[in-house]
Amino acid sequence: MNNLVSIRNLVKYFDIGPNQRVHAVDDISLDIGEREIVGLVGESGSGKSTLGKAIVGLHDKTSGSVSFKGELLPTKYGPQDFQRHATHMQMIFQDPYSSLNPRMTVGEIIGEGLRLHRQLPAATVRESVAEWLERVGLEADHMSRYPHEFSGGQRQRIGIARALILEPEFVVCDEPISALDVSVQAQVVNLLDELKKSMGLTLLFIAHDLSMVRYVSDRMAVMYLGSLVEVGTANELFFNPKHPYTKILIGSNPEPDPKLERQRPSTAIEGEIPSPVNVPPGCRFANRCPKVMDICHHTTPNLISLVEVDNADAAPRDVACHLYT
Repeated sequence: MNNLVSIRNLVKYFDIGPNQRVHAVDDISLDIGEREIVGLVGESGSGKSTLGKAIVGLHDKTSGSVSFKGELLPTKYGPQDFQRHATHMQMIFQDPYSSLNPRMTVGEIIGEGLRLHRQLPAATVRESVAEWLERVGLEADHMSRYPHEFSGGQRQRIGIARALILEPEFVVCDEPISALDVSVQAQVVNLLDELKKSMGLTLLFIAHDLSMVRYVSDRMAVMYLGSLVEVGTANELFFNPKHPYTKILIGSNPEPDPKLERQRPSTAIEGEIPSPVNVPPGCRFANRCPKVMDICHHTTPNLISLVEVDNADAAPRDVACHLYT
């Protein structure tokens, strides 16, 4: 599989005062292959959304690089960079209401990209908007209405149509289902899966719900306090996690069967997540880890490829944990 997006040692800090900075994304490297869906999971505040925005240029990079189809992308985007890359890379935002201009009609919102980047005639834009409304499960005559006239799930479909009408190759989905009801979440995920297959999309799918991420993803990456702690195929990582943090995350995921839920021991994460302003030395998960060792408090584990001696057919797995070094 050829890599569509390559992230190397990406760092994004936010300066918040004299000698103070938020370590939002700290030295992350990750490859995303063509037509692959990579799910990115982790607690709130782990840096997932910041990573997604830095990849598509909505955040300047402090250091490190992002390449798209082998081309090195700018550290800081200018207007001409957004103009050039918007047709190739897009983002679906978390909040389906605040990301839509309430003063624009749905037709204007979805068709804006075509008007800005393709400069097509108004009639052609209108035809394309009508087609995309139907493609995401809405009706063509909805284009004259405004965002407040739709439900949350419908607004998210409008956001999806807006991002995909330019037919980009790569899309960052920044928690597109977190604000929706469970039944609507499944509809949106199924829609994205269908569009991925029909359009050959490559997605970075950011979410909290590990079961949903496993369903839609080819691979999963687990992020904690700005760093990746585990990367592997979705099923292998979900059913055979290696990092203690991944195990706890999956163990705390709601079980659909109430009987199994009652039988399962609690795996809630104890302790507080450290401040991203004062990142502790060593392993960032050490103060909450049930498997903590002395080395964890002073030596940072590297993300290494784990070879399973007893399972030669196991898919590749990268883990950042001293238990495997």
